[in-house]
Amino acid sequence: MSRSAPDAAKVAQTKVLRQEAGRWLKAARERAGLTQAQLSDAIGLRYYTFVSQVESGVGRLPIETQAAWAKALRLDEAEFAKTLLAYYEPELHRLLFGAAASASQARA
Repeated sequence: MSRSAPDAAKVAQTKVLRQEAGRWLKAARERAGLTQAQLSDAIGLRYYTFVSQVESGVGRLPIETQAAWAKALRLDEAEFAKTLLAYYEPELHRLLFGAAASASQARA
């Protein structure tokens, strides 16, 4: 089965959600009193520029690194992952937690 071309509206929405996730992560980092370099060191990244890319919405956190990020930012791991899921995979978040949770989680 061939895949159809990505829907332009969906691509635009994904970009917006990644930017919102980045702003949420930046705010969490600032609340934790960390610079991008300090966060990078705390989670074992080689380059702090990855933190910058994620905060700007260009990149996204791999699932296997989310626990380390949550710990460094002094956030509950489950809530951290749930919030990122609302940004990165809103339809899956809706299926798992319901539509009301998806809307409120993305604004947390």
